[in-house]
Amino acid sequence: MAIDLLECSRCQTDEHVGLVERLTGTQRRLKCAKCGLEWLRGEPLRPKIQLPTLEEIKKRFPQPTDVDPERLEIVRRLKTEFLRREPEPVPNVAPYWARYQQIFSAEGLQKADPQEFKDFGNSNVGANPGNMSVFNEAWKELGPEASAARVRKVVEYLLRGTSPVDLEDRLTALIQDTKPFGMKGFKESLLTKVLCIVYPQTYLTILKYTGEAGKREIALSLWGLELPDPEKVDWTIGRLILWSNDLLLALLGEGFRHQQHASEFLWWAKDKA
Repeated sequence: MAIDLLECSRCQTDEHVGLVERLTGTQRRLKCAKCGLEWLRGEPLRPKIQLPTLEEIKKRFPQPTDVDPERLEIVRRLKTEFLRREPEPVPNVAPYWARYQQIFSAEGLQKADPQEFKDFGNSNVGANPGNMSVFNEAWKELGPEASAARVRKVVEYLLRGTSPVDLEDRLTALIQDTKPFGMKGFKESLLTKVLCIVYPQTYLTILKYTGEAGKREIALSLWGLELPDPEKVDWTIGRLILWSNDLLLALLGEGFRHQQHASEFLWWAKDKA
């Protein structure tokens, strides 16, 4: 055991104490030239714990290979049945999304009229965000200009923020209100809807991770996959949202016209599997 003393414990003096060796951290080996006693002083360098990368953590999330082959076959048959039907076109979705892609661009975000953001929060075009009473009450309380300023900051941070660099963690920060510029009521469903509009090939129009027909419930109903319960695990909500989206996309495969079409299949099939 190291004795953290400068003076010799035998001679009760540091007059004859000298340095023998520098070790790691602040630790040094000392020796008393008079009596020959050696001891250690200071603290050794503690090895740093190598934290897993985001990709390594993601590998612990359920994978398509975890699905039972019988389940895969059931969903394949349902998909074949669904794709035989010609989807009814929704004529206002494409122009609506194109318009908001421009609004959410770096240039368009600063020029947009506040009413554009209020309308977005209450629109069901292309994706239904659910009950927006909290958002509407906050908008009324703050007023259009202050509310729009907050929405601009939220969207800019979500789409183009760099601290933290990972989208999963920025999404978590906005949902959990750890940033000073959050907008009350502009949380998971609206943030996910922003991602669906800006990246229409990447995100399914299922705006909640868990709920009556969330990604978690769909994964269990269709493929028998138990996705993590956000109340029982320490995985961040942003990671659960985005990783479950990626998992469902991988399981869905090709053949759908767009992500709304794929989402319609999931809602249709979840009660049939």
